[in-house]
Amino acid sequence: MIKIVRIGFGIVLALFCGFLVFYTARLLYVTRGLTAIRPGGQGAYIGAIVFPLLAIVLGWGAWRLMRRK
Repeated sequence: MIKIVRIGFGIVLALFCGFLVFYTARLLYVTRGLTAIRPGGQGAYIGAIVFPLLAIVLGWGAWRLMRRK
């Protein structure tokens, strides 16, 4: 039972990781590599740092949960 919950939670983390990877790529595409930022759009810079870091952490967590015996 615990293994099923752990695998389910790992899948959820992997899906969040995939979403953040997609959203990071979208952010860089929409802002043309962060060169075309609207006035007051400083959140794009934060997102360009935080989204990949969260994707790495969530991907690592998913990998650990799915790999554990």
